[in-house]
Amino acid sequence: MTLQQLKYIIKIVECGSITEAAKQLFITQPSLSTAVKELEKELGIEIFYRTNKGISLSLDGTEFLAYARQIIEQAELMERRYMGKKPSKQLCSISTQHYAFAVNAFVELLLGLDVDEYEFTLRETRTYEIIEDVKNLRSEIGIIYFSDFNEKVLNKLLKENHLVFNLLFEADPHVFISSKHPLAENTSVTLADLENYPFLAFEQGEYNSFYFSEEILSTVPRKKTIHVSDRATLFNLLIGLNGYTICSGVLSSDLNGDNIISVPLITDERMRIGWIANEKTHLSLLALDYISKLKRLISEYGYNVH
Repeated sequence: MTLQQLKYIIKIVECGSITEAAKQLFITQPSLSTAVKELEKELGIEIFYRTNKGISLSLDGTEFLAYARQIIEQAELMERRYMGKKPSKQLCSISTQHYAFAVNAFVELLLGLDVDEYEFTLRETRTYEIIEDVKNLRSEIGIIYFSDFNEKVLNKLLKENHLVFNLLFEADPHVFISSKHPLAENTSVTLADLENYPFLAFEQGEYNSFYFSEEILSTVPRKKTIHVSDRATLFNLLIGLNGYTICSGVLSSDLNGDNIISVPLITDERMRIGWIANEKTHLSLLALDYISKLKRLISEYGYNVH
């Protein structure tokens, strides 16, 4: 086993495929595949599952990756100490549902770095893909929510994939609407008040089950529904069509301007928003710092942070 082989495994996980990793490593795909197979044979484990849809880390591979990253980090520390090499790029990947506070914390994390180079990834993506990202360690942490409706199903999926949910805060549902919406002056709204306005929801692709919806109360019948894939489009439709979406109520005017407001929704439902991580790994200092910044931002909005 060599340091180069460990770096190969780390790069494959970062890229999500052997083909893309080979391109970035400037070696051929067969050479990289051979190196991985030789390492698996030497260790007597299967690091990657290989299917027609691509590769994913096995349970043994997940544990191995945690050790590999630690070894590479220690090797780099020695090189910097005794060979005068400059620090390698700071790396961190996070996957999240579409939350402004997650972006704000990410901005603060980067602004607080005192490094010359970094390579971070922030994926605002679908619920199932967040789980897959953290399962396969493409992201260190993922941010999702639980409700009374989805918790049993999502928790089962997390446990099957050796992931753990850590509660950040609980929130009463709100709606995001345009500041010029006919209901904008209301101190609160009901689903009946919203009945004739378009409901905007983030589409979930082939896993478009109600359990994976980012919006609480997803099973309620609605006259008008529009599925979107990104936050900018959703906000444009909130303004242009007097639409609404259901969310936690944590809204950033720094990122979203003053055209969108948050209004409490009268319901007995609650959102439990938290972060998920792979139980086989130890979070990096950057990931821990990100979580710390998440908690501080959320507490500034008046929520009790767990």
